[in-house]
Amino acid sequence: MIRVSLGKDERGRGKAEAQRGKPVGKKILIVEDETAIARVLQAYLSKAGFQVETAADGEEAIRKFAAVQPDLVLLDVMLPGTDGWSILRHIREQSPCPVIMLTALGQTQQKLAGLNLGADDYITKPFNAEEVVARVKAVLRRPARIWEDQETRQYGSLKIDFAAHTVSLHGTDLSLIPRDLALLLFLARHPNRVFRREQLIEEVWGLDYEGSDRAVDLAIKRIRKALRHWPKSEGEVKTLRGVGYQFCVYRNH
Repeated sequence: MIRVSLGKDERGRGKAEAQRGKPVGKKILIVEDETAIARVLQAYLSKAGFQVETAADGEEAIRKFAAVQPDLVLLDVMLPGTDGWSILRHIREQSPCPVIMLTALGQTQQKLAGLNLGADDYITKPFNAEEVVARVKAVLRRPARIWEDQETRQYGSLKIDFAAHTVSLHGTDLSLIPRDLALLLFLARHPNRVFRREQLIEEVWGLDYEGSDRAVDLAIKRIRKALRHWPKSEGEVKTLRGVGYQFCVYRNH
């Protein structure tokens, strides 16, 4: 059974904490077949000021998504019947609603698959309930997703096809080694978001990677070389010294 930590200060949290920054009116749909986890998340998110609905399987999730029209979905990957991937595809076919995937510890490929399908973030089980609330709030603070075909994005003269795993600049396909391509696709899935080296290592290289995190710097250097003819007025892969890397977009079309 997956355990959920409630955090040290869940009990006895005062009204001041509940009111501070409370996202009044935001609706969350939790799709989770483990009743204990769903109840903890529902209680904790409700206490934080969210309106919460739950679904225990894929079919119920699809029905409630249409009925509730949530502001964010917490979606477990492993579900009875229709799985989390199918639900994510269903959501992305009709809505830019943010989706946070719930995945089992160490399943890096699941994380990458979800992000490539259009998930906005992931949380690994077992997790701390306070972290879930913090991540939900963080995702909801991001600028609204630009609603477009999620398989292909165009950033000025740079075109990225996530389904085909191809990148073209000024109509010419770019040649990137697999790891560099995976890194670029991941960053491009989250435009204008800053990632630390260790986050990129976990997402792209995997949890079992034992090399230096400087591998990220070298990969970024190669990506920049491949994108050297991408006009700075349209976007760039930016370094925030001491913080991390950011795929900056200045032009969408």
